[in-house]
Amino acid sequence: MATTRVRGQQAEDAALAHLRSAGLALVQRNYRTPGRGGGEIDLIMRERGGTLVFVEVRSRAGAGFGGAAGSVGAVKQRRIIFAARHYLMRWPSPPPCRFDVVTLGPEGLQWLRAAFDAG
Repeated sequence: MATTRVRGQQAEDAALAHLRSAGLALVQRNYRTPGRGGGEIDLIMRERGGTLVFVEVRSRAGAGFGGAAGSVGAVKQRRIIFAARHYLMRWPSPPPCRFDVVTLGPEGLQWLRAAFDAG
């Protein structure tokens, strides 16, 4: 039986393969802000047009409690946005960005583009 960490890694691998097949390029994987209480971004991708895509990957075995997509609540979104802002501080002129969620569950892989915003 695979551990949660192994299943998460497998979900990220599947999401990465799917996004690459759709033409996105990997910029960075598992970006973490320094210190405690920060955030993490599973995948940072770049579209052909230059848009940076911050991707949260979620995997759930069942559809209960809103399934995989429902697990990306307000607190998780704030942490991802925090990490994205931290990441973008290194850019003199940040490119257009968006936040996507890739879910893997009983219904298969789903790519939710612009799932939430930093607004």
